[in-house]
Amino acid sequence: MTSARLSLDPAFVVAPVSRKTFGTFVEHLGRCVYGGIHDPGHPTADEDGFRGDVLQYVRDLGISTVRYPGGNFVSGYRWEDGIGPVEDRPARKDLAWHSTEPNTVGIDEFMRWTEKAGVEPMMAVNLGTRGVQEAIDLLDYTNGEGGSFHSDLRKKNGTEKPYGIKMWCLGNEMDGPWQIGHKTAKEYGRLAAETARAMRLIDPDLTLVACGSSGAEMPTFGTWEREVLEEAYDEVDLISMHAYYWEKDGDLGSFLASGVQMDAFIDDLVASVDHVRATKKATKRINISFDEWNVWYLDGEASKNPETEWPVAPVLLEDHYSVADAVVVGGLLISLLRHSDRVVSASLAQLVNVIAPIMTETGGRSWKQTTYHPFAQASRFAQGNVLRVELQSPTYETAKHGDVPVIDSVATHDPASGDVAVFAVNRSQTESVTIDIDTRSFGPRGAELVEATTLRHDDPYFTVTADTADQVAPEVNDATSWDDTVLKVVLPPLSWNVVRLTATA
Repeated sequence: MTSARLSLDPAFVVAPVSRKTFGTFVEHLGRCVYGGIHDPGHPTADEDGFRGDVLQYVRDLGISTVRYPGGNFVSGYRWEDGIGPVEDRPARKDLAWHSTEPNTVGIDEFMRWTEKAGVEPMMAVNLGTRGVQEAIDLLDYTNGEGGSFHSDLRKKNGTEKPYGIKMWCLGNEMDGPWQIGHKTAKEYGRLAAETARAMRLIDPDLTLVACGSSGAEMPTFGTWEREVLEEAYDEVDLISMHAYYWEKDGDLGSFLASGVQMDAFIDDLVASVDHVRATKKATKRINISFDEWNVWYLDGEASKNPETEWPVAPVLLEDHYSVADAVVVGGLLISLLRHSDRVVSASLAQLVNVIAPIMTETGGRSWKQTTYHPFAQASRFAQGNVLRVELQSPTYETAKHGDVPVIDSVATHDPASGDVAVFAVNRSQTESVTIDIDTRSFGPRGAELVEATTLRHDDPYFTVTADTADQVAPEVNDATSWDDTVLKVVLPPLSWNVVRLTATA
């Protein structure tokens, strides 16, 4: 059996764990909203039509923020369509997803849902077909105290107190030719700066996110960030990143190493952003909102839009995730945590039905996909500080990334409680690996083991249904032993692993 070694030291801190790393995304796309979070005919639906079973899954997932209402959808969205009496709201063609949007759920309904779910909203404004005026109108509607048209309109619609939304995305994927209202970097940068300045005249304490590149493969990546931030650097706080990963041409080895590509993408974006900071001689540092990331089989049948009709809430982008997909999601979470000094916000795209950890039958059952579990565990156990670990691992060759480590890992430490969490993936498809976790820096007796768990399956392509969802979940890993202050844990092939420790006095 091969081995790896992980050295931990509580003094080597990357950054505090940002709770906003564990955000997600709800877009008016397919059955994410209608039939997903909102299903008035469901037996568990509440007075607002929200599914109680989904709300419980969301709470258990441990998410912090939810980005809304898009996504590509937002670039053609008229937010005013989704307020006031539901029977008076217009239906519109959604050009992004070739669907009909009934506007049954809008801003006020979504905000009631976030309160029930216990999450913070991250609102996006339409800078595709709209601009500055519509953005500040929406901000006044959501956050205004009263005495103005839009804040009084919110009160008339039944919500007396302002929502106090603090996180705002200035458009979505404006670098993409597929985006309604696609712009050049200079055009978008100026519009983003103008919108940001106007919004801050209403509330100077907003957190504003400028659109970065829609992926590392975009031909404008790097140049886009530079030109946007040359216009908007002083006006925004974060710049976005989007990335999706899937197995291509049966190359499972490269797919399992998707975190290598995410690491490189983040590092390259940081370099581009900091170049602008240096040229501007700015003291402020722009950090990253990785507000779309996931496994998504973009070339699969589930991702094809309806071609002729304009249905309401079609079955769209409903990927069914395998155990291998869950291991990759775990690896991507490790990458995000490892970069917590610069990635301070992230959104798993999306939350329900649409490339999601939660699946539902409209009016019927719901269940957790395989990818639910790594996210839920990372959100629950990553506390305190992210540690800069020293990892020694055997490598394997991939067609896409060259030689990559078989084991990838990150750790967190909470100084207040002494809790330590080690998150690790074994990318080997055939071999178990013993990882030696060196805990001597936590005191003369090192640390004590609380629990070790593993998520795996004999078939890496096993996917779950409503009937089989309980067949894939983290299970206790008893293959552990101590050698003085070194904990030895056997990580099975193709697995996601969590080792929980507590520092001794």
